[in-house]
Amino acid sequence: MSITAEQVNELRKATGAGLMDCKKALTETGGDQEKAVDYLRKKGLAAAAKKSGRVASEGLVGSYIHAGGKIGVLVEINCETDFVAKNENFQAFVKDIAMHIAAASPQAVRREEVPADIIEREKEIYRAKAKETGKPDNIIEKIVEGQVNKFYADICLLEQPFVKDPDKTVQTYLNETIAAIGENISVRRFCRFVLGEGIAKKESDFAAEVAAAAGV
Repeated sequence: MSITAEQVNELRKATGAGLMDCKKALTETGGDQEKAVDYLRKKGLAAAAKKSGRVASEGLVGSYIHAGGKIGVLVEINCETDFVAKNENFQAFVKDIAMHIAAASPQAVRREEVPADIIEREKEIYRAKAKETGKPDNIIEKIVEGQVNKFYADICLLEQPFVKDPDKTVQTYLNETIAAIGENISVRRFCRFVLGEGIAKKESDFAAEVAAAAGV
C-alpha cells in the first residue's frame, strides 16, 4: 500500500515522531493511524517526542578520531541534567554519534538547517530531469518532492541510516535513547575535520602521488 505525505504529516503532528519513523509505522500498520500511533508508542518513539519540548542545556562535547588521525569529529549533545550527562548510556550515545559523523559525513543536523538556496537549486535540477520523461506536472512535483526528501536523508544527520544499524535512522536511535534514559536529548551541533581538506596540493606533490600510484 502507498503511504501519502498527508498521512505521514498527520501522524507526525499527533505523535511528534520523526518523518521516517511515521512512514515506517504507517507502512507496518497498513496506513491505519490509530494502529500507527500504538506502534510508535510501543517503540518508545511517541513518548520520546513528548519530551522534545523540554529544555536540554547540560550534556557533553564528544570527540572521535579515525583513520590514524586523518578524520576528527567534535559533537555537542545536550540533555536535561548533569546526572544524565554522566550516564554510561548517554556517553555511549555521544560516542556513537561522533563515530557516525566521521563515517557518514553529514552536512547538517536536521533539514531545517539546510540553506533554502541549496534546496531550490536541487529542486530545479530534479524538475528539469523529471520533465524529460514527459510526465504531467502534478506527477513531476511528486517526483521532485521524493528526490528532495532523499537529498535530506543523504545530508542530514538525523535522517541518515545509523552506521552501526542501517535499519534505523539516527533519529530513531536518538528517540530510543530518550525513551530509555527518560530525558530530552538533542544533537545541537558538530564539526567534522578532514586532514588537508581545502588545501591545494603542490604540483610536485600531485606528480609524486601519480607516480606512486603508477608504480614508478
